[in-house]
Amino acid sequence: MAEPGAVADLPTLVARFGAALRLAGLPVGPDRCERFARAITLVRPDTSAVLYHCALATLVSDPAQIDVLDRVFAAVFGGLTDPADGRGDANAVPLPEPRGDSPAMHGTSGADQPSWFHGGASTKSGPDDGPPGEVPFRAVATATERLATRDFAALSPAELLALADLMRRLSLITPTYQSRRFRLASYGSRVELRATLRHARRTGGDPVRLIMRRRRERHRRLVVLCDISGSMEPYARAMLQLLYCAAGGRRAEVFTFATRLTRLTKVLARSRPTVALERAAAAAPDWSGGTRIGAALKDFNDRYGCRGLARGAVVLVISDGWETGDPARLGQQLARLSRIAYRIVWANPRTQSPRYRPLVGGMAAAWPYCDSVVSAHSLSALEDLEAALGTPRTAVSRLSSRSAAIPAL
Repeated sequence: MAEPGAVADLPTLVARFGAALRLAGLPVGPDRCERFARAITLVRPDTSAVLYHCALATLVSDPAQIDVLDRVFAAVFGGLTDPADGRGDANAVPLPEPRGDSPAMHGTSGADQPSWFHGGASTKSGPDDGPPGEVPFRAVATATERLATRDFAALSPAELLALADLMRRLSLITPTYQSRRFRLASYGSRVELRATLRHARRTGGDPVRLIMRRRRERHRRLVVLCDISGSMEPYARAMLQLLYCAAGGRRAEVFTFATRLTRLTKVLARSRPTVALERAAAAAPDWSGGTRIGAALKDFNDRYGCRGLARGAVVLVISDGWETGDPARLGQQLARLSRIAYRIVWANPRTQSPRYRPLVGGMAAAWPYCDSVVSAHSLSALEDLEAALGTPRTAVSRLSSRSAAIPAL
């Protein structure tokens, strides 16, 4: 069997196989087809039996559907090793070995390939033909789903706006904390006397039921410092759009910086993504300019952060770490910010490379003060950003992050 890398068009092959399964009665949708394609990419099956088990693990949700999968798999891929061996059926007749030149394995068409495998409409029907009619819906990835794996720097403004719907499905949720306000609850640390006595009127004045109260829980404020210099301009637009779509209803404070600090919280509120980005570019006069991260952080600490805005908040810094000023100043201001912030997360798209090392410049000075560093270079990589923002801080993790060394070469 050819390796997945040799398949001419793996998405099309998986989509047509999923369409064949749907027409045979299996509820296979785009989500299961995507899982099947990922399984093929990860496992890289070199035998039909391994490929069959990839399909069995990702496309079947009920034991009663296995027989249908066996028939369609044998028809599409030209046969497989007896899957009944793993299910304990000793009387099952082994299926023939797959043909190495099976057209389905190479993503090409052939005469022995079922007509319904092509996913098109069938105008003729007969006893030997496949099920007539059109496929109910296409099991291929949409344009926006294909864009989700591409780097933000490679996307045009129109393609970036096409990802707005997918960005709305993300949730930039920060950890919670107990506020000073209380609320009534069935259990808690204190007895609410007024509510208990009021409820005791129903039982003749005897407080049969104690009404408790507990502290309210609120999500921590999210403070975003986004680098809008020339090297970060495409990523800045993507991240600002993400903040608009995913964190619009949260307590999010947004600042941009290149050579100066600009507050964009009100600019990004109550407007469409296109309008919000245009207003952000107009409000920040240093858009696509140079980079002075240390000076911008000092301005933020003096005017906003140390005055209460960053106290107990989750601070997200979006920058590639290119500092044109003094890197020591950046380290001093991050150390100052780390003493009042709950958590500091740094999103650097350059860290997507496994060979990246923060050895010079701003990242070398900032690295010891970051609780988490993620790439966030594409929509599919934003899951790490979600996890980093929502991870509660512990004393051990805080101590280890402050004393973390630069990764070894």
